[in-house]
This record gives sequence, C-alpha cells and structure tokens, in this order.
Amino acid sequence: MHSMDPSENNSGSGEIQYTPTIGEAQLTVRSVVAGCITGSIVACTNIYIGLKIGWSFGASIIAAVLSYALFAIIGRRLSVLETNIAQTAGAAAGGMAGAAGLLNVIPAMQLLDQPLDWATLSLWALSVSFLGVFFAVPLRRQFIEIDKLRFPTGTATAATILAMNSESGDAVAKARALIWSCIGAGAFTLAYYFVPQLENPPLERWLKSAALATAAAWGFKLYFGPSLLGAGFLMGPRVVLSLLLGAILSWGVFGPLARENGWAVGPIMDYKSGARGWILWPGVALMVCEALTALALSWRTFIRALRFRSFGEASDDGDREQIPNSWWIGGLAAGSVVTIVISSTVFDIYWLHTLIAIALSAVLATVAARSLGETDINPTGGVGKVTQLVFGGLSPGQMITNLMSAGITNGGASQAGDMMQDLKTGYLLGASPRKQFGAQLIGVCAGLVLVIPVYRIFTSAYKLGEDQIPAPAAQAWKAMAELLVEGLQALPPHATTALAIAAALCVVLPVLRKIDRIKPYVPSGLAIGIAFIVPAFNSLVMFFGLVVWLIWKRLSPCSVEKYTFAVASGLIAGEGLIGIVNAGLTIANVPRLTK
Repeated sequence: MHSMDPSENNSGSGEIQYTPTIGEAQLTVRSVVAGCITGSIVACTNIYIGLKIGWSFGASIIAAVLSYALFAIIGRRLSVLETNIAQTAGAAAGGMAGAAGLLNVIPAMQLLDQPLDWATLSLWALSVSFLGVFFAVPLRRQFIEIDKLRFPTGTATAATILAMNSESGDAVAKARALIWSCIGAGAFTLAYYFVPQLENPPLERWLKSAALATAAAWGFKLYFGPSLLGAGFLMGPRVVLSLLLGAILSWGVFGPLARENGWAVGPIMDYKSGARGWILWPGVALMVCEALTALALSWRTFIRALRFRSFGEASDDGDREQIPNSWWIGGLAAGSVVTIVISSTVFDIYWLHTLIAIALSAVLATVAARSLGETDINPTGGVGKVTQLVFGGLSPGQMITNLMSAGITNGGASQAGDMMQDLKTGYLLGASPRKQFGAQLIGVCAGLVLVIPVYRIFTSAYKLGEDQIPAPAAQAWKAMAELLVEGLQALPPHATTALAIAAALCVVLPVLRKIDRIKPYVPSGLAIGIAFIVPAFNSLVMFFGLVVWLIWKRLSPCSVEKYTFAVASGLIAGEGLIGIVNAGLTIANVPRLTK
C-alpha cells in the first residue's frame, strides 16, 4: 500500500512522505527515455525564451506530468518511482540550456566575437554540467536530511507525482485541489500572454501617478506570477519576510541612496553603472557568507556525509542505495581534468586559474543549493558574478578568462541546484539516490544532444543582441567582464564597503540561529541577499502568497493543513506547463491582444 504521512514543516502544513511498495519499478528504460524526451523539449524552448527574456523554465514538474500522461493514455501507467526517475532525467535534460551557459556566458563570448566551435562547446558544456551533478551529492545529507530545507519545487513535484497516482479518498481530494489550482494557474498564464497587463498591471500608467511610476522603476509594482505565489505558500513566514526585508533595504533604501550620492548614476537596472550593479555586491556577500557559515557550523554532520565505508563494514539496504563516494569523487576528478584541458587549450586559461574556478564552483554550488532549498530561486547570475569579481582581481584585462571561469561556476551551480531539487523529490518518495544519480547523468547527455544545435539555429537565424534575441543575461555578463577589465578598482564607489558590512552581518545570523529561544525570529541572510539580486516584484509576489496563506489558515486551519501542498504545487505546475505553450506562441509570433 502507498501511504502519505504528515510531519511538521516550515509553513505549518504536512510534509509529504511516501512508502514505496516492495519491488516497485524505478530506473526503467521507458522512464528514462520519456524523461529525456520531455526534458529535451523544455531545454530547446528555454534556448529561445532565455535569449529573448533572460529567463528559463524548470523541467521537473513538466517532465513528470508529460511522462506520466504519455503512458497513462496507452494504459501502461508509470509507477510513482518511475515517474520520479522520468522527472529526474527530464530536469537534467531541461536544465542544459542554462547549465551549458547557452543563455549567458556562451552568447556573451559571441557578442565579444569569440564564438565556440561545435565540438569544443559540447565538451565544455558536458564537463561543467557533470561538475554540478557531482557537487550536489555530498550536500544531500546536510541540506535534505539534517536541515530539512523546503526545496519548494522539489516538494511540489513530489506532491504532483503522488496526486497523479492517487486512489484513496483523502488523496483524491488533494489531487482534485492540485488539478483545479493547476488549471486556474494555467488559464491565467495563457491569458496573460494575450493580455500582459493581467500579469503586471501598470497602475502607474493607469492612475498617472508620479509616485507609483517612481516605485515601479525600482521594481515595486504589482506582479501576479502563480508559481512564485505558490512558492510563498511553502516557504514559511521567516524566509518570505526576509525576502520582503531584503527588497525594501536593497531597492527601497540602498539603491536610491547609491544613486542619490552619485555612486550609481546610470539606468537603475544597468549592471555597469546603475543601482542594480551596486546593490549586487552586498547581496552576493549576504548569500555567500550566510550559506558558508551555516555549513561551517554543521561541519560534523557534513564530514559524516563524506565518510568512506570501511571494507567489510555492515551496510543496510538504505546504505546500499546511497551514492558511493567513489562515484562522485571519481567523476569530479575526471570532469575537472577535462575542464582544465579545454580551458587551457581553447581559451588559453592558466590551469591553476581553472582549478581555482572549479574550487569556487564547489563553494558557490553550496550557496545555490541552499538558496533553492530556502527560496526556490537559484542565483546563478549572482554566484557567477562572484567568480567574475575574483578573476577581475587575478586576471585584470582578461575578459575571456573572466567569462569562461564564471561559466564554470554557472554550470556547476545550475546543475547542482537541479540535482538537489530532484533529490528532495526522491527523498519524499523514498526513491534510490543512486538510481536518481544515474538518471541525472543520462539526462545531461540527452539534453546536450539537442540544445547546441538549437542554439546554433537561433543564433544563425537572428542577430544576437538585437530585438529578436536581445540576450539580456548575456549582456549583463558581458558588461561585468568589460567593467572588471581594469581589476577590482572598477567596482562602483563604496560597493566594497557595503560588501564587507554585509559579509560581517551574515556571519552573525547563523550563529544567532543556534540559540533556540530566538531562532524563529532571526531573518534569513540568504533570502535577504536573494532580494538584492532579483527585481523587487519577485519578493513582493511571494509575500502576497504568504498573506493569502495566512488568511486561509485563519479562516480554515483544517483545510490549509490538508491542501497547502496540493494548491501550491498546482500553482507552480500550472504556470510551468502553460509557460511552454506561451513559449511556442512567442516563437510563432502570435499577436497579443494588448501591448
């Protein structure tokens, strides 16, 4: 029998748990093939959308739903664990557009007249993506089993998979809630393609208010994104209020202060001379220092996760399903060698510098994984800027070294984050981490087969950097490389002071959280830092989600306990699935009803 049991979690609702049946199918050919196909479709869509708007879609829920539906139609349903494997392979394949750097570092190289040939790009993408998978393995025990981080998308994926397999009355009720919220979110997502004002109502223009226009310019505007609203249901008050605090401090206080004092006089959202480029640095310091301090304070459990088992030592079935240290350490060594060889022979990067970049990637993948666990946001752009800053000091004037070293960090953080979301889903469903690890590696290879040709097609058909594919993320990476060509002194005025203060603050916060009496009231420095990096409306919509959830809890505490995961998962899945449809409409240039 399948079972789902509640346990305490951050938001006060029951956490999903599932007990697999004995001998339940898991890593099968059909589950892997289905995941690779659906994930590759998402990856190809992400190429165009990412080059168009600088954003991409995760493939976990999409791969789970489409893979399950494909076999349900022909009457040969996937098991719960097979669906988890399909979703794991699909997430790995779908994430290759970002992990391979095809949305940022590779087009940035092309904008600098340094395009890569097909073979080089394939080897480089494969090596850096594998690094991310290997980085995630030792983090699983600490972040998922010990810290029990939420990983909202991973949790939502588990809820979605269970809902599709529901049979009991209570489970069916939850499945209906998930389906209806998914339909509602999907309908809204489709509607805002044709009427963009539904997603982002321009109140400042409608009301002709100068004050609202100023607030909107700094990102304080209405935005109704179902997936972020659903994430607000799951993250809990401490993290969501930390995001709100960070948005107010960064975009409402420090950004305007930097502009007023002449430290960032360019356009607000410009990385090179605007407020966004100034507040980026304290935001990155907040994220990095808090994540690393928290990990350092838990060093004993982290070291235990890395412990090698002695020859002949007894092992139970659960241990036999864990990923052997030899697998990820050996893979990490091989991937590092390939990355060093490519960096040296193709980009003329000194081997020691590449080794430093890989070490930084390991550290920053930890930051990215913790960020996803707490906020469901993977700050690959922010952690990439850390590497760019380091190499701005190590190799001033070397833009190619700056970009490609940061690309290693980007690939590692991206795939490590995807792997951690999948491992969270698998943990909730009782899946084998070893089998998920295999599915992830297969998915990376499958995604690579299509994403590079598709990237070539788009960049050949359209002029990179112009209206059709403006590549905003690539422009930001290119601007940062050009800014740091003069070394660390090119940072905006007083940005280093702000960085140092932020770093000191976020060394203190994890220490305070060790005090049980005040632990619930200590803000998340990582969430505050995330809010410094993403536009303010992202934090606001998650705050709206928390407010809706608190009102719901006040009005009906029983139903909120029962349906929180289902409704939140439906909101996340609905926008994710129909986001692919919107991508197709964008590619086909289907006209909007309003502008």
